[in-house]
Amino acid sequence: MASATVTRVDSAALRRQVSAILSAWGMGADDVRVVTDAIIETDLRGIDSHGVSMLPLYAQLRAQGKLNPKARPRIVRETSTTAVIDADAGLGHAVSRKAMALAVDKCLSQGCGVVTVFNSHHFGAAGIYAQAAAERGVIGLVATSTRFVTMVPTFAAGPVLGTNPIAFAAPTASEPVVLDMATTSVAAGKVKTHWLNNRPLPEGWVVDGTGRPVTNSEEGYKTLFERAEGGLTPLGGSRETGGHKGYGLALMVHVLGGVLAGASFSPIRNRSQAPNDPDNIGHFFLAIDPGAFRPDGGFQTDLAAVVEVLHNTTPTDPAQPVLVAGDPERSMRAERLKLGIPIPAKLHALLRDVARESGAEFLLGNEADATRSRRTR
Repeated sequence: MASATVTRVDSAALRRQVSAILSAWGMGADDVRVVTDAIIETDLRGIDSHGVSMLPLYAQLRAQGKLNPKARPRIVRETSTTAVIDADAGLGHAVSRKAMALAVDKCLSQGCGVVTVFNSHHFGAAGIYAQAAAERGVIGLVATSTRFVTMVPTFAAGPVLGTNPIAFAAPTASEPVVLDMATTSVAAGKVKTHWLNNRPLPEGWVVDGTGRPVTNSEEGYKTLFERAEGGLTPLGGSRETGGHKGYGLALMVHVLGGVLAGASFSPIRNRSQAPNDPDNIGHFFLAIDPGAFRPDGGFQTDLAAVVEVLHNTTPTDPAQPVLVAGDPERSMRAERLKLGIPIPAKLHALLRDVARESGAEFLLGNEADATRSRRTR
């Protein structure tokens, strides 16, 4: 496997670069700040598949006329506990922040709030929005439909569903519990990051049209994004190991994030929409006020006790304690704030192209912005 140079870039420097590109696209200052925050926070948490590595795709969508960087989302239907938002074909990050904030406002008033979004595009990591609810003291649940058709359903030879992620966050007396997961064995972007870093794929992530595993990252990338057959396995893998459960969860996520929102279903959209039509991705945001069920912070206290028991569970390896959802991301965030965010050479070149094509200055070529460069094999 060829080596790949990875440069550690300070998060502030990467933030300036992302902001410069989004501003050059004509995005409003408030949206630039929100979208940039979401992208950088995603990379800080170690979710490299959904952060700055998505900019080349966003640039492609903009060039094709699908993405509206000057979007003005609007509420098209609303009750005391629900709302539906038209994202105006913009990126999903800013409208998702607004949607979750609205769902939380409603739940703090009524006990529960649900907001759906349609006519949107990729919104990054779902956990960002679920955690935003927990930070306001409520439970958050997020689901979204997807652009790419990558999941091979149980017994199928080709992909039909997407990675269809779901995120859940709940407040405790200390750090929130934050679960953010694809309903495939791995997010499609993980295959992309392995390709960017020239790393082989673990067996079981990607299968070809005959069901055989694909471990070469170049072949895996082509299988997901260029070929009609093969794709990602559902969470659980084969039928014998529970893959039908991941398949079922993926369908549930599309019902909430796609059908309920009035968004498109990717296999149908790919057949029926014009090449420059927006992706019409849909999102779902649910907020539940624990105070409507448990008075005086009882929920947070009890959940903190649950987390403590899990943390104190005897591990099989003393060097690897038992973790709770959200722990790995918090640990990675602390590390990357100190050491910088890793940018592989392939991504560095792609970001340079995106900046040039947008007319923005490329700010990542200065060695002063890099905190460490290393060669991996």
